[in-house]
Amino acid sequence: MTTYGSFPGSRPRRLRTTPVMRRMVAETRLHPADFILPAFVREDIGEPVPIAAMPGVVQHTRDSLKKAAAEAVAAGISGIMLFGVPEESKKDALGTPGTDPDGILQVALRDVRAEVGDELLVMSDLCLDETTDHGHCGVLDEQGRVDNDATLERYAEMAQVQADAGAHVVGPSGMMDGQIGVVRDALDQIGREDVAILAYTAKYSSAFYGPFREAVGSSLKGDRKTYQQDPANARDAMRELALDLEEGADMVMVKPAGPYLDILAKVAEVSDVPVAAYQISGEYSMVEAAAEKGWLDRDRAIFETLTGIKRAGARNILTYWAVEAALKLRD
Repeated sequence: MTTYGSFPGSRPRRLRTTPVMRRMVAETRLHPADFILPAFVREDIGEPVPIAAMPGVVQHTRDSLKKAAAEAVAAGISGIMLFGVPEESKKDALGTPGTDPDGILQVALRDVRAEVGDELLVMSDLCLDETTDHGHCGVLDEQGRVDNDATLERYAEMAQVQADAGAHVVGPSGMMDGQIGVVRDALDQIGREDVAILAYTAKYSSAFYGPFREAVGSSLKGDRKTYQQDPANARDAMRELALDLEEGADMVMVKPAGPYLDILAKVAEVSDVPVAAYQISGEYSMVEAAAEKGWLDRDRAIFETLTGIKRAGARNILTYWAVEAALKLRD
């Protein structure tokens, strides 16, 4: 049917006609440098151990971790975030392996720095949950509650041993009040002003952490609702952002990513430092499980989720698909 005059002159579909047209006008582009790879290294194993709840992800040995770091460099991603999994018998109420210079995380940091030098940002998870026998992110008081200020003392020690082991960036993830300022002071006291802090600014108490519990051999009893953020709240995240920036955060992060894109957008709009987002284990595992059943196109789902996170405002994305996605972007 021919119409003249009355039909709108603007036809948005003109900019969707071919792959080249769509590529040219794309508002959001992914690049390998956007990505950071979270990786687990376990103390008591002789070969990598597959994580059942996270198909394709393993608990690394020291040797396989070095290989993974070299692959990350070759893929062109920006960083690797290390999580250490100590022997169960070494865990205690204070999370001693977290401040032991010979603890698995510190050993792994030295290994990776020796392997890749400055070609990859070597980042360390700064938290006690992997090293405590109760699985919480801090020291417990006599009533079994996480003692904020006593925990900060442990974080200060952790920051120093992680920096000494070679971390370019430390990531305080426990959601303790004042943690960024304490970590900054601790680093500066030992002359490590060059070590950056990636603040877990908005870390929500989420069901999507489930597979991560297996990945780090969590000993958690109870939950973390008294220190991680309530999923119902947005203003709380902005208050945390203001505090982290005031205390000296070099970068800030929202975690999880997908369920909190609104928070990510709010943070990115006002932050004057780079903003990251962590696409966590449950987000990864949902896509992998659905793809395994043939319910969705795996590659399209991966890149759609990553694009959505970047579109919402993330400058960098921690994702278990980091190396795979980077290589596919380069193809």
